[in-house]
Amino acid sequence: MREAKVIYSVRTCVPLPPSREPLPLNFANSQALFRRAAEVIPGGIYGHTTPAATLPGATPYYAVEGFGCRYRDLDGNTFIDFLCGYGPMLLGYHHPEVEDAATAARARGAAFNHPTPLMVELAEALVARIDFADWAVFAKNGADLTSWTVMVAREYTGRPKILKIRGAYHGTHAWCTLGHGGLIPEDRAHIHDFPFNDVAALETLFALHRGRIAGLILTPFHHPAFADSELPSPAFVAACNRLCREHGTLQILDDVRCGFRLSTGGSHSVYGYTPDLSIYCKAIANGHPLSAAVGRAALKPAASRVFLTGSYWNDPAPMAAALATLAVIERDNIPARLAALGERFVTGFLALGEKHGVPLRASGPPAMPYVRVADDPSFIRTQQLCAAAVAEGVFLHPHHNWFISAAHTEADIDEALQRLDTAFLNLSLSS
Repeated sequence: MREAKVIYSVRTCVPLPPSREPLPLNFANSQALFRRAAEVIPGGIYGHTTPAATLPGATPYYAVEGFGCRYRDLDGNTFIDFLCGYGPMLLGYHHPEVEDAATAARARGAAFNHPTPLMVELAEALVARIDFADWAVFAKNGADLTSWTVMVAREYTGRPKILKIRGAYHGTHAWCTLGHGGLIPEDRAHIHDFPFNDVAALETLFALHRGRIAGLILTPFHHPAFADSELPSPAFVAACNRLCREHGTLQILDDVRCGFRLSTGGSHSVYGYTPDLSIYCKAIANGHPLSAAVGRAALKPAASRVFLTGSYWNDPAPMAAALATLAVIERDNIPARLAALGERFVTGFLALGEKHGVPLRASGPPAMPYVRVADDPSFIRTQQLCAAAVAEGVFLHPHHNWFISAAHTEADIDEALQRLDTAFLNLSLSS
């Protein structure tokens, strides 16, 4: 027998309260809905948002509304959000300029027979903003375009092989998924990985597969799950640039997670990469479904021969949202704001660990930080810390890097740190 249907209402565009008295969290509605979901959806909740990937029973299962840097779950619990929808909420939930632009576009229609002028305007905006870009194309998520750019590299070079970082995430397609089901050996026969920042391993692969490497796909910095983030060394960046140039291999920058958070013009400029192709997604439209790939002029003929389409990919509302988001990013110098807020948060977090005798380790750039309990290979103590944070109304993920949004204020950061201070007091870390 099914559970009784859970009824709730969503009050959109109503600011969530800046604070609340900490109360024991109740996830009864979420868990009831999850039991219903398990009857009709494989896994109930699948992919990266599955409860199994966070802390089952200690973190929310379903969200119902958000405003600024806070969101509310199905049980009425409100959280200061440091995951930002796994990255898309660059400017915060319900950013008025972005939502006004999307609403105006949506009022004219959605899935037309043709693209709208917004596609051209957005392509022009990206080409003007990104220093190496001469053209742009659009899709709905990062996996669409990481896989497409791999095909473009193969079409342009006439070569089969792709080099990638071991443990890097580039989407759900068979050549790169971190999952296991449904794969056959042929899916990755021409995919070769190597450790991030390992120049010798990269040189060995270029030598071993000389003349057969179509592309080297990279993330700006290494941000694997269940591990610290790792910034690129200057020697590694220089080797990537040199080896691609010497071997006629295309450099593909997967800037899906980082793009426009670290720099208004793309993350390659932060670390010194010289990509031929780059992909953007998470921050480009502040939560509206859109991804973009850009490339150099020489690749345009090859790109035009690699088929790319989708029934909903010309939807004008996300493109309008992206134009508004990009304008705010540049006008308000959002990367600098995120860096300053992230530095305040991480510095305060580390100080709390020291105060409470819990050694912590921070990694990644301040705009995309990750803090965990040091010397915790099983992640059990980090999980306990994040569960204690969630109980105090601060949403942290124990296994994935976090995100700062422009909707966070210094007051929000300080409130989160105060709540984390209480979380440490209530925490009983295992030995």
